[in-house]
Amino acid sequence: MKQIGLALNLSTRQTRKQVFLEQMEQVVPWQDLVQLIAPYYPQGRNGRPPFELQTMLRLHFLQQWFKLSDLGMEEALFDTPLYRDFAQLDAHGRLPDESTILRFRHRLERHKLAEQMLATVNDLLCAKGLQLKEGTIVDATLIAAPSSTKNKDNARDPEMHSSKKGNQWYFGMKAHIGVDADSGLVHTVRCTSGNVGDVVEGNSLLHGQEVQVFGDAGYQGADKRADAPNDVPWHVAMGPAKRKALDKEHSAVDALVDQLERVKAQIRAKVEHPFRVIKRQFGYTKVRYRGLKKNTLQIVTLFALSNLWMARHQLMQQQGARG
Repeated sequence: MKQIGLALNLSTRQTRKQVFLEQMEQVVPWQDLVQLIAPYYPQGRNGRPPFELQTMLRLHFLQQWFKLSDLGMEEALFDTPLYRDFAQLDAHGRLPDESTILRFRHRLERHKLAEQMLATVNDLLCAKGLQLKEGTIVDATLIAAPSSTKNKDNARDPEMHSSKKGNQWYFGMKAHIGVDADSGLVHTVRCTSGNVGDVVEGNSLLHGQEVQVFGDAGYQGADKRADAPNDVPWHVAMGPAKRKALDKEHSAVDALVDQLERVKAQIRAKVEHPFRVIKRQFGYTKVRYRGLKKNTLQIVTLFALSNLWMARHQLMQQQGARG
């Protein structure tokens, strides 16, 4: 019998993937999320017993973290013992197949549980004192969609549209987020087709308890729209052309205005962190499904997980202090 057949792990070195999953094991509020989904999960009174709810939730999160399709997740369970261990599955027992994983995702979509999961995560972060809710930074990012028409319908996804950024055209959708100005954690997510202007969704990204809001030049006029709150000041960046025209060397006023723009840019920089996490850490750069609904639910889940990733060190420190 070979060593691999004994399922022995004689290596003492941890991979980055192992470290990542150990950290997520500690910071994800598993019990709260299981209680949230449990009313919609089958009890197994008839037919074959279902897999444990927490196992299916762990598989769903593995898909988001490592960019796995339903079939890819099924195959990864056979290939990667680390995934089976994280999902609390017996290597010699029954493993979820593609259809089981698909049905669990459809259940989350049908009952719109992604937004409730984001709220559950944010409740945890607020209870830990990691969200102050005094200021909000708003921004949006483009998510690419396949532009090819070589498919069954011979057409692009009708819910995706093109938008121009600089001199480049992009086809896809937009993810609009509202971020806590102090911690950089996401509290609100809205998704639209790619041709919707940032300013249109600006006020829908506020949670209502802000004392100030920050946005880039794309949010010019957001405070004058019909849905804008009356008592919340917007700090919007000056347009690039106007800022370039400032005479900073000969005008003290222009130099002061430029310095103020720098301060506002430093504050707004925090809104880029969640985008970096989902695009670089989780590898989400292109939509997986057709239509806005399915992709929106995945994006909301990704931002909930990005909050936990960004706050993992503080959460683990608090757990260690409590222990």
